[in-house]
Amino acid sequence: MRFGLFIPQGWRLDLVGIDPGDQWRVMSDLAAHADGGDVWDSLWVYDHFHTVPVPTREATHEAWSLMAAYAATTSRIKLGQMCTAMSYRNPVYLAKVAATADIISGGRVQMGIGGGWYEHEWRAYGYGFPSAGIRLGRLDEGVQIMATAWREGVVSFNGKHYEVDGAIVEPKPLQQGGIPLWIAGGGEKVTLRIAAKYAQYTNFTSEPDGFAHKSEVLAGHCRDVGTDYDAIVRSANLNVVVGATDAEVKERLGRVRERIAGLAGDAAADAMLSSMSTPQSGSGTPAQLVEAIQRLRDLGCEYLICYFPEAAYDRSGVELFEREVVPALS
Repeated sequence: MRFGLFIPQGWRLDLVGIDPGDQWRVMSDLAAHADGGDVWDSLWVYDHFHTVPVPTREATHEAWSLMAAYAATTSRIKLGQMCTAMSYRNPVYLAKVAATADIISGGRVQMGIGGGWYEHEWRAYGYGFPSAGIRLGRLDEGVQIMATAWREGVVSFNGKHYEVDGAIVEPKPLQQGGIPLWIAGGGEKVTLRIAAKYAQYTNFTSEPDGFAHKSEVLAGHCRDVGTDYDAIVRSANLNVVVGATDAEVKERLGRVRERIAGLAGDAAADAMLSSMSTPQSGSGTPAQLVEAIQRLRDLGCEYLICYFPEAAYDRSGVELFEREVVPALS
């Protein structure tokens, strides 16, 4: 099993209280820590503009600007987004941005891509909020455009949602065959079918029964479209709050809740904490997390991307996970 690390960028209220002038140092120091060892295969950011669980005036740093910055300031680790919203950028323009970041990085960029879902920021930024069918139609066409652009260096496309007429994307990415595509989302009729057609990686729920079910659906789509299910790496995200004892885990969760509640209110904080309050959802002692993650691995999860809500303030949870969880699973 391989592991990726989310770098806090503010979206989940994880830079609160840190002066904006110091936030890049905090983010880049954590990236340097991940890059300097051999535990983390990749680092990740979210592609969002407004905070969750509610929009606030707190910082949310832009994903592809961070990709370029990490490309220039790291040397080993892969660089991804989980996940880029297709409709936020024209796909051939996005292909160009990603190719440039890949070159800066020496061939380490990944493309996490999805249909997008956060209605508030869509409308606030003037994108409207088209139906799921339109958003996923754009995803399907967009990944075709990007893949062709990276492979050929030039692309033309006449679709329902996008038209591209001889767009040149040179230089191409350094990675042979183009930047790897991570199709994110568990929509069973459309998203997983898009993944079956185009993805090298998928990313969906870490809940074991749900992961098993989505895997079966993906396998069915692969049979239908004639692709190799076993060649697609299945990944999941996990919200990790780890402590040496149950009491320490509870204390750490309390600090996370306090920070979120101070801006979003008690109800929103409780709802957000519910997604990270058990070993199966990512909170527990090292032994508890090893057991939970082993279950996912046994279901075919080969890649786990970990989000540590404390990471900007306290790296000890990350380091405990590195020492006692990863070695038991790698």
